Amino acid sequence: MDLVTYTPAEAAEKTGLTLDTLRYYERSGLLNDVERTAGGRRVYTDAHLGWLDVLICLRRGGMPIRQVQQFVDSTRAGVRLRILQEHRRNVLREMAEQRRALDVIDGKIAAYRRLEKEEHPNE
Repeated sequence: MDLVTYTPAEAAEKTGLTLDTLRYYERSGLLNDVERTAGGRRVYTDAHLGWLDVLICLRRGGMPIRQVQQFVDSTRAGVRLRILQEHRRNVLREMAEQRRALDVIDGKIAAYRRLEKEEHPNE
């Protein structure tokens, strides 16, 4: 079975990343083993896209690029579980803070709606 490959533009489209970000991830060592065609163009595989998805999720979850780099390095060193568990705790804490903020906003919306009804009872 032939290996499915993607051009940089196709990889960018499939991942939602920019070409500059793809290049940055490669240059910084976050994305390894990207082969090149005889003409020097990078070629991405499904494995690359899967790894990029992990990196995107970590970044979207608020992991700083420096910690992503530590995660990538530790993946090679075999200590990634601790980093992911720590990041999970951070994401859960941030989600709880966002939930509390949303609860306050929802409470204010409800209070202002009640006030509107009291001020304009016939509308």
